[in-house]
Amino acid sequence: MNDSTDKSAAFGPEAIAFLSELAANNDRVWFAEQKPRYERHVREPALSFVVAVAPGLEKLSRHFAANPKRTGGSLMRIYRDTRFSKSKLPYKTNIGIQFRHARGRDVHAPGFYVHIEPGDCFIGAGIWRPDSEALGAIRAKIADSPHAWRRARDAQPLTAHFELAGESLRRMPRGFSPDLAEADDIRRKDFIAVTHFEIGEITEPEFIDYALARFSDAQPLMRFLCGALGLAF
Repeated sequence: MNDSTDKSAAFGPEAIAFLSELAANNDRVWFAEQKPRYERHVREPALSFVVAVAPGLEKLSRHFAANPKRTGGSLMRIYRDTRFSKSKLPYKTNIGIQFRHARGRDVHAPGFYVHIEPGDCFIGAGIWRPDSEALGAIRAKIADSPHAWRRARDAQPLTAHFELAGESLRRMPRGFSPDLAEADDIRRKDFIAVTHFEIGEITEPEFIDYALARFSDAQPLMRFLCGALGLAF
């Protein structure tokens, strides 16, 4: 275990209780009344988690940001954007923390991600819904360097904990032969790997080191994706 990790930065059971109650009371009146609980038991521990992860993440790669700003940093907003959604529920019922590449502008950049939600907790690594230019660059890199892609995709540290996830096209994208051995991967719309954990683990001091260990396991995939996009790792 990394002795430099701040063992006081783990979440408490109060965070789990709040998320569960929010899922059952997802409305503005309830949240307004309970906002002090959110601040104390969810947002502040989440920002402390970001701070605690920062030294280990920098050792892994100095190009991924651990930003503890209250807004606009690694901690994602709890408020849902309902403008283009059928669901008008105002709040997310999860804690979302992203450590994205310093060159990335938004959630669609390469990054490491921690998702905490009762019944659905996972750590992710990769790039979710890249724009058309980035998606084309990744697909081209796979087609041009299939051996490098397989080394990244099938690396033992990655496959020991993660599975590739996300959506795929039904047909090959234009410009790529359907006969390519890597056709299934080229059809992907997301290049993300996911590993699940139990929500009770967030209350353990070791959770910080656990998250950093999983980030480290995902290095082969992240190096490949950054290389495909011309980004330093």
